Amino acid sequence: MKKKYILLLIFTLSSLFSKTIDAQKTVTGKQVFETYCWGCHHQTAVAFGPPFSEIASKRSADEIRAMITDPKSVSKVFKYKRNAMPKIPLKEEELDAITKYILSYKDKK
Repeated sequence: MKKKYILLLIFTLSSLFSKTIDAQKTVTGKQVFETYCWGCHHQTAVAFGPPFSEIASKRSADEIRAMITDPKSVSKVFKYKRNAMPKIPLKEEELDAITKYILSYKDKK
């Protein structure tokens, strides 16, 4: 039960202290990362969640997109015992940008 509250707190704090993406500019994957992902993920180092380098080496673009938009269902498909990833409601442009950004870390350590 405490883990759920800690996860909720982390997600809430990361949302409060993150930058808001300016909708009138082209969205970059780095902006989406800094806005939504940095609280749990790093690009090449293990944090609360796996690093992007690990995700990119194991998952396709479709799998990455699905995990972001419906983590509960995807976790069941991958037969994960638990899932801490929150569902992140991204616009299509943001989803494309973060997917490409994550995949850019394939084979990087």
